[in-house]
Amino acid sequence: MSEPIVLGPKLDLAAASGLTATLRDCKDKEVVLDLTEVKHFGALCMQAMISAAVTAQSEDRKITITNASDRVLDQMRVMGMTPESITRGRP
Repeated sequence: MSEPIVLGPKLDLAAASGLTATLRDCKDKEVVLDLTEVKHFGALCMQAMISAAVTAQSEDRKITITNASDRVLDQMRVMGMTPESITRGRP
């Protein structure tokens, strides 16, 4: 397992392309996304994570989300998702 990828405080439109590139370039067997610093979790970044999870599964790899605050969990819930559903690549 590699070191966790610590994501910034705003996962919004501006962060989506960078997150997509980071996840695309990461080929470790297990990728851990650390959401400790995240305060805003937007839909485009969620979609990037779901897409990366689907790709990882097809390559027999795993993506895990850790340290999501209650605030971020609420933002996910409003969009009908949980950390587990995002990393499975489906609701």
